[in-house]
Amino acid sequence: MEHIVIETGLGKGIEEYGNMGDVSMLQVSVDRLHKLFPKARIEVLTDSAENLARYCPTAKPLDNRGRALWFANGVLLGRYAVLAPGWILGLLVWFKRTIRARYPNLLSAMLVKRLKRRNRPEDAEAVTVFASALRSADLLLICGAGGFYDGSRTWNLDVLDLLEAAIQRNTPVAMLGQGFGPLSDSLVLKRAAKILPLVNFITLRGGRGSLDLLRSLGIPESRVQTTGDEALELGYESRSKQSGQALGINIRHLASAWTDDNDIQSIRPVLQDFARRHEVSLIPLPIAIHFGTRDDLAIKQLLIGFDEQSDGGNALDSPLKVIKQVALCRVVVTGAYHAAVFALAQGIPVVALAKSAYFSNKLLGLEDQFGEGCQTIFLNEPDFPQRLHSAIESAWQIADKVREPLQTAALKQIELSRRSYERIQGLAASATQ
Repeated sequence: MEHIVIETGLGKGIEEYGNMGDVSMLQVSVDRLHKLFPKARIEVLTDSAENLARYCPTAKPLDNRGRALWFANGVLLGRYAVLAPGWILGLLVWFKRTIRARYPNLLSAMLVKRLKRRNRPEDAEAVTVFASALRSADLLLICGAGGFYDGSRTWNLDVLDLLEAAIQRNTPVAMLGQGFGPLSDSLVLKRAAKILPLVNFITLRGGRGSLDLLRSLGIPESRVQTTGDEALELGYESRSKQSGQALGINIRHLASAWTDDNDIQSIRPVLQDFARRHEVSLIPLPIAIHFGTRDDLAIKQLLIGFDEQSDGGNALDSPLKVIKQVALCRVVVTGAYHAAVFALAQGIPVVALAKSAYFSNKLLGLEDQFGEGCQTIFLNEPDFPQRLHSAIESAWQIADKVREPLQTAALKQIELSRRSYERIQGLAASATQ
């Protein structure tokens, strides 16, 4: 295998610091692929070549603009796209998909010609480079992501288009470390039922309902495996022999978590009361710090009246920095999935905070994989503060007892995930036959 193209699910989230969960999964994925295929060129679709170089220096950037223009339906119509009636746009979608499938070189030439005519030489170059990468790729890999749910329609359709384009070229495709659902969007489901059963191999990081959703889409179970999250490997490798003595905290505010200011006001006194009674620190564990989600600002709200000088963890600008901060904790209370992953991998019990169906499924999936050391508390229950208080006290008491079992569970998932990457070697071999 000489050329691998990776779609990460990061989107623009890699700007600023990005989402440390997505970054950590990408880091593990690129490292594993390099070990399996040391001579391969690994290209990652990204909006930020600079940050890709920072987090994954051995990977090469593939400008997302080229992919976006290749699949965009309005480019050929230009400024007239906004004026065209719906039936014209529908016909254009069909026409462009047909050209992509049967005459990709012609589509590339048409796009490049139009972009140059509109004095957009950089965009024309991005299209040329993307089309070349898609044509020469030996594997398309969709790296760890939880994007297939109702709050991410645009990304869902973009990824399905990308998968379809690779499948039409007989390029092996794999989706590793994925989370699926809840998903009820009829358009996405229709497209997914057509394309996902043709994917060579899918691994699930967990999440309640993911496997049932794939079954409903007609995906053969022989092509699906639940392995756990790639990021477990980074957390496990950084585990400490000694248990920490702080309480780690995170809250995912608004966005797909559905939490609001009232939730923060309910959580704040429970955390601060526990910290004062046990005389321990509250340690920020932000996962997302980018244009759409600011965990650090939400954590600062939790610390009002307790630690006014905290930056909410804003300086934690890499997965390893967050993981090292997690290692200082005896228990982690989090509304962000990957703060829980980093903790459980090190043997640290988690109290997970859930409100939306999306986060509930993800966090309950961790309960299924890690058992007693992971409890999910629902913010929309009437007795939530009392439940949270009891859960933190319980986790604090059992922390030493569950440390080794949690690490053992993490290691088992890590080994399954590593073996799933080895399966890619078989895809490469079959593609060359």
